[in-house]
Amino acid sequence: MKTKKLNVREYSEILKALAHPLRLKMVCGLSKKGICNVGTIAEQLGVAQPAASQHLNILKNAGVVAGYRKGVQICYKVQCPEAVKIIKSMDIDFCKEKHI
Repeated sequence: MKTKKLNVREYSEILKALAHPLRLKMVCGLSKKGICNVGTIAEQLGVAQPAASQHLNILKNAGVVAGYRKGVQICYKVQCPEAVKIIKSMDIDFCKEKHI
């Protein structure tokens, strides 16, 4: 993950992308696992794959995650260290929370 100094608008976009419980869990899980395909993400969160894809698309558009094709699967990884810092600074393990 490349680190650069972000401006207030860039931080705002990251915060908007993280402003949903499922997306917080996605970034938390991806930051721990590294790389994961959308099907596994959906299964782990207990949501339909299209819903997971929509949330991942929001994260991708904000530059929080990157997606790439691996055969027929689309895999994602966190590409924004600032997003991980934001989540860690909250001192809550979103990955372990049972309820959204």
